[in-house]
Amino acid sequence: MVDIHCHILPELDDGAESMEISCAMAEMAIEDGITHVIATPHASPSWEFDPQLVKQRRDELQARFEGRLTLATGCDFHLSYENLQDIRHDSWRYTLNQKNYLLVEFADFAIPPALDQALHELQLAGITPIITHPERNPLIRTQPQRFDKWLRQGCYVQVTAQSLLGRFGASAEANAKKWINEGRVHFLASDAHNTDSRPLQLKEAFDYVAKQWSDEMAQGLLVDNPMAVFEGRPLPFVPELPDPDGMAESKRKKRFWFF
Repeated sequence: MVDIHCHILPELDDGAESMEISCAMAEMAIEDGITHVIATPHASPSWEFDPQLVKQRRDELQARFEGRLTLATGCDFHLSYENLQDIRHDSWRYTLNQKNYLLVEFADFAIPPALDQALHELQLAGITPIITHPERNPLIRTQPQRFDKWLRQGCYVQVTAQSLLGRFGASAEANAKKWINEGRVHFLASDAHNTDSRPLQLKEAFDYVAKQWSDEMAQGLLVDNPMAVFEGRPLPFVPELPDPDGMAESKRKKRFWFF
């Protein structure tokens, strides 16, 4: 499995607090069957993002796990004015494994209308936004039409694996299941921060998806699509979205039901 959203690097944000914890998280990932991890510290007004320091911490951790776990870097990109100005000049500082995908994090207190245009401008610059954990964001949950607009303009969606398993509350769980069922989810990721409350594990979610939907769905959300992001390729697994006029039943090529 491949994890595209993880706060494994030490002393950069609210993730791993030390190299010892980073190593414990890496061991946990290996034991769980994860082969590739993109370390994505926050790039937000609350956390200074230093690409050189991020690379240094990644190299230190990679040296300890060479041949056992492959680590790359990116960030959890907050749509702040400063970040949006900077990414126009140096997109590689922020993108996942310095390719063409970007984790985009929305604030949970306000999503200004101007951010719709910001997403569009990222796409015009050749960057594909991946909206992180929308199932945990109360504003996104209450604006389904806006959420669908982002999807239809080419954004992708990453849901937190633990949300699907009920560990971020009933609303997050219900929306995660609903959106997977409707073809609105393209990745499951750990968003791991530590070894206990936010662990670097995906196997339980993989097995759950395989049982409730299909092996193809689990492979797509946790292996094939994340690896395509890691390598900078088009996604191989993109379920068709519901028809906006409610006429999807006869038109869609795929439909996945949750029981």
